[in-house]
Amino acid sequence: MALLDVKNLHAAYGTTRVLHGIDFSLEEGSITALLGANGAGKTTTLRALCGMVDTQGEVSFAGSRIDGKATEDVVRLGIAHVPDGRGTFVNLSTEENLRLGAYVRKDRKGVEEDFERIYGYFPRLKERRHQQAGTLSGGEQQMLAVSRALMLRPRLLLLDEPSFGLAPLIVREIFEIMRTINRKEKTSILLVEQNAAMALDLASRAYVVETGRVVLSGSAEEIKQDEAVRRSYLGY
Repeated sequence: MALLDVKNLHAAYGTTRVLHGIDFSLEEGSITALLGANGAGKTTTLRALCGMVDTQGEVSFAGSRIDGKATEDVVRLGIAHVPDGRGTFVNLSTEENLRLGAYVRKDRKGVEEDFERIYGYFPRLKERRHQQAGTLSGGEQQMLAVSRALMLRPRLLLLDEPSFGLAPLIVREIFEIMRTINRKEKTSILLVEQNAAMALDLASRAYVVETGRVVLSGSAEEIKQDEAVRRSYLGY
């Protein structure tokens, strides 16, 4: 059974319609990529899943409908969203940011253990745990944003443009860590990414979105071989 199942999803900002009936699904334990040009509706799709924009259509998570739920209720079900722009609380320390990620959890002992787990993935954050988050580099802030989401122990991680504005070396490091987290912890990932080549290397399945509609779907391998995708997104 699919962990996430989206049917005929429409979304709008006021009178501006952005999504026009998107359908896709995501298997438990998988990494699925949403590809598309700027303005295609990828970010809006993630926001729609979290109840952050006006939506119509059906969104099911772990067999239960979540469309129409408040954002905090979606979070409590185990969906963590890493927004574009990272959403770091710049005046708080690295550790305080991480603690905020676990705010809905009641298991204090588990939360403390998770600091060590997270620092195992991102040793640089441990070195900077008392540092003000606003003084971290772009790459470190992206690591912090991902880590804060992982403190929720989510079943599904929504990642919006994790590579944006970062050096290729840092991007590779972050993507490798996402691969490890998916493999070791079985965290499912829905990835929105401009860097189509890297996204397709990481994901097992992909959907191409154009002007608020899914125009192509298949395994990452199939999408890689598609002539139009190669020309438009992979550059060869």
